[in-house]
Amino acid sequence: MSAAESSDLRPTLADVARAAGVSTATASRVLNGFPRVSPERRKQVESAMLALGYARQRAARAAPPPQTGSIALVVCEEALRLFTDPYFPRIAAGADRELSAVGMQLVLLTVPSTENYQGPVLRYLDGGHVDGALVVGMHGRRPLDLDWVDIPVVFGGRPVRQAESGRLSYVDVDNQGGARLATRHLLDAGRRTVATIAGPQDMTAGVDRLNGYRQAMVGGGRHDLGLVVFGDFGQASGEHATARLLDRRPDVDAIFAASDMMAVGALRALRRAGRDVPGDVAVIGFDDLPISRRTDPPLTTVRQPVEEMGARMTSELLAMIAGAAPRQRTVLDTRLVLRDSA
Repeated sequence: MSAAESSDLRPTLADVARAAGVSTATASRVLNGFPRVSPERRKQVESAMLALGYARQRAARAAPPPQTGSIALVVCEEALRLFTDPYFPRIAAGADRELSAVGMQLVLLTVPSTENYQGPVLRYLDGGHVDGALVVGMHGRRPLDLDWVDIPVVFGGRPVRQAESGRLSYVDVDNQGGARLATRHLLDAGRRTVATIAGPQDMTAGVDRLNGYRQAMVGGGRHDLGLVVFGDFGQASGEHATARLLDRRPDVDAIFAASDMMAVGALRALRRAGRDVPGDVAVIGFDDLPISRRTDPPLTTVRQPVEEMGARMTSELLAMIAGAAPRQRTVLDTRLVLRDSA
C-alpha cells in the first residue's frame, strides 16, 4: 500500500465528529481545547478519537474559520411583543451601532411558541449562518439550551439558570438597586400603602425588581404580601393588575410598576377608577422609555441604559468572536428620573 493510500485511510476530523454524533465545529473545539463545549460532548469526542485512533494532522499554517459577517439577535418573546415593547428595538439600536462600525449586520430571530420551539432556532444558530448571538428576553419556563451551540453567545440580563450558565457572558442592569431606590422614594415621600406590579418571576429582571421592592418595604417596616400583584411587563397586564389591586386594597396610595409599559396600564386603570395621580396614588415605572415623557402626568421612572446595554453586549460578543475570553458579567447602573407622577 502506498503512503498516499495509507494517508487516505486515516480517520479525519469529520469521521470523529460523525462517530461522536456532533458537528465538525464541536469536534474541532474539543481538539483545540476551546472552553465553550459541554462536558458530555467533550467526552463523546474524546472517546471517538480514541476508538478511531485519530491523530491530528497539523498543517503548516491553519486557515482562520470563515466568518459570515452577521450576528443574531435572539428575542425570546412572541413576534407581536417584539413590535409593541420598545425595549427590544432599543437593544437592537445599540447593537446595530456597534456592528455598523465594523461592517457587520444584525439578523433577527424570534423564539416561536410551539412545542418544538428550540429546534429551528438552535439549528439556525449552529448552522454556520452567524458568527455569534445576542439573546434577550430569556424565560425560565421556555429556556434555550445554548450549551449545544458552537458560537459565542452573550445574554441581555443575567441568565435564568445561573448555576448552569455561570460561564456564559451577560450584560445586565442593576434591577434590584433601581427597584429599591424607587420604592424608598415613595416611602420617603410619606406614602403609607406602597404596592408593586411585579414582572414575570421566570425572568431574572422580574425577580430582581420584586426583591428590590421587598428590601425597601422591609427596611421601612411596611412589608405586606397583599400589596404585590403580577404582570408580564406589558401594558394590558399592568392595567388588569391595578384593577385587581384596587379591588383588594382600595387604600393603596402608591404603585411601583416593574416596567414603564405596566405603569402606563396602571395610569389608565387609576384614571378609570377616578383616582388622581399623584394626589391619590403616586406611580413609578422602570425603563425610562420615550413614552414615559408623554403620559399624563409624565411618569417618574427608573432609567436603565438600554441602548448602552445593547452596545455593550455587542462589543463583548465581537471580542469573543475575535478570540477573547468572555468577561462573563457586566452590570450597568440605574437611576431614578423624577417627573410628575410621583
